[in-house]
Amino acid sequence: MKYRAYSSNNINTIPQFGRMTPDQRLAIRAVSRVLPFRINNYVLDELIDWDDIPNDPMFQLGFPQQEMLSDRDFGRIAGLIREGVEGAELEAAVQEIQLGLNPHPAGQIQHNVPVLDGERQVGMQHKYRETVLFFPKQGQTCHAYCTYCFRWAQFVGMDELKFANGEASSLVRYLQQHPEVTDVLFTGGDPMIMRSKLLRQYIEPLLGVETLHSIRIGSKSLAWWPYRYLTDADSDDVLGLFEEVVAAGKHLALMAHCSHPRELSTPTAERAVRQVIGTGATIRSQAPVVRHVNDSRAVWASNWQKQVDLGITPYYMFVERDTGPKDYFDVPLHRALDIFNGAFRRVSGLGRTVRGPSMSCTPGKLLVDGVTEIAGERVFALKFIQARDARWVNRLFFAKYDEQASWVDNLVPAFGEERFFFESEMPKRWRNVSVFPGPTKGRSTGTASQQDRMAS
Repeated sequence: MKYRAYSSNNINTIPQFGRMTPDQRLAIRAVSRVLPFRINNYVLDELIDWDDIPNDPMFQLGFPQQEMLSDRDFGRIAGLIREGVEGAELEAAVQEIQLGLNPHPAGQIQHNVPVLDGERQVGMQHKYRETVLFFPKQGQTCHAYCTYCFRWAQFVGMDELKFANGEASSLVRYLQQHPEVTDVLFTGGDPMIMRSKLLRQYIEPLLGVETLHSIRIGSKSLAWWPYRYLTDADSDDVLGLFEEVVAAGKHLALMAHCSHPRELSTPTAERAVRQVIGTGATIRSQAPVVRHVNDSRAVWASNWQKQVDLGITPYYMFVERDTGPKDYFDVPLHRALDIFNGAFRRVSGLGRTVRGPSMSCTPGKLLVDGVTEIAGERVFALKFIQARDARWVNRLFFAKYDEQASWVDNLVPAFGEERFFFESEMPKRWRNVSVFPGPTKGRSTGTASQQDRMAS
């Protein structure tokens, strides 16, 4: 199959566009001006059930919906489109809305950008001691975009909000100066959008870094374009590169974004998985739990079982981040935990490698470990899977139970405590760690009480 992409610029040429109602078409046109939209012929032809739109999970995952914007914002953009307004006036309205959607959550710009030889390395992030994220410049797009993507700001033309780095040499130098880093994660966008020649330019220089043990590639390609490993012009070279990484003694992990079992159920996807595993690479799966796509125990149990059947290791169930159209996809923490536990009980031990539900928030990856009652108070049991301070990892603490809470900012400490333990430690530590230069500033989102605690 030859790859063909569709975006907001040529949306009317999608063969199935005529199967939608006029209201659906207007909604997609309006929302896709604010949030990124990109889909391809494989997703359109092989994954979406066109007899079940708009409820089909793959349709919800690929096509923007009206409710992803507030009534006010949608009405504003749709009205301009109806009036035929284009150019600067429409773009100004679009950007105003985008900036109100918390485009870079969890302190990615303020606190995660490392320093090399006195210069901030935009396009790299170093949040956890052992792992550096690298955003290859040519990999900052995808074969198709997920409507819930927390990195949507990478794809909407706001250059000042982009992470991208085209210098593999700076990554090598940073690793040489930071021997505590054992893992590099290439992320995006999707690095597997790059041709193998470019991918080699980033990966091959790392093979000689002795302190580096693992190379990870975050990718949705197995779901959105499995032909990447089968019939693309450079598929064989991509697989050859994977083999070379393994032969060099590095662990290679494809961190596959798998939102729904249907994504891995086509014969094409199954063949692609076998090809990748055949190189000696491992595949680990992760995705957020979101409404309209996968918010059920049965879907997640089927998802994990399908992955185990194919030789994929279930890795993370995330909570949708506090950015973009979060309100549309929101699942309260107590329900996310119920979905996780219900699905976890339905799979064998081989599928119980997965961890979740986990929030990738400012201090770290925060796991909702359970709900319990202590001294007559119902509480969430929480702990960090990863943290800015490694001493926080696996340290159990508690928050008041709240059925409305869907993010850490909605939580308050249990047992009358004024703040969570990490809130009093983070600002002081960040100011004293060169990787995170400059004073810590308050978050742009969250409850007033949470912001007050963070600022004090």
